[in-house]
Amino acid sequence: MRIHASRTFRSTALVTGLAALAAALLTPSALGAPTAHGSGGGHARTAAGNCAAGQLCLWPGTEFGGRRQTYELSGTDIESCVTLPKGMTAASLANRTGRPVTTYQSAVCAETGEFDTYPGGGSWVPRSPYQVRAFKLWEH
Repeated sequence: MRIHASRTFRSTALVTGLAALAAALLTPSALGAPTAHGSGGGHARTAAGNCAAGQLCLWPGTEFGGRRQTYELSGTDIESCVTLPKGMTAASLANRTGRPVTTYQSAVCAETGEFDTYPGGGSWVPRSPYQVRAFKLWEH
């Protein structure tokens, strides 16, 4: 009887260990998907940074952390420099506008600092290589 209990314990431990291993290997981050870290502004954050279709979303923290700022085409001039509100910078972003967006280290969209262009429709950047202070949405 004692051997049977020992085998049962080992089988249970093996199954539990395999389940834990499978869960670890199948996490979104292990599969290369963006991950959610905590919550921002009291709302649960999704793996996509909680940015709706048609929006450009900017967060002050990396990994989509902090209070999100959103911009839509209806309220943003195409190909114009949009400076973020005074005192705000972005460390992560999601572009779901359907248009390319260029982010700038400079608050006046100067190309003497760092800048990058991200395609529209579904670009998620959990860690910008610089503090974003301005952006431009492009026609194409």
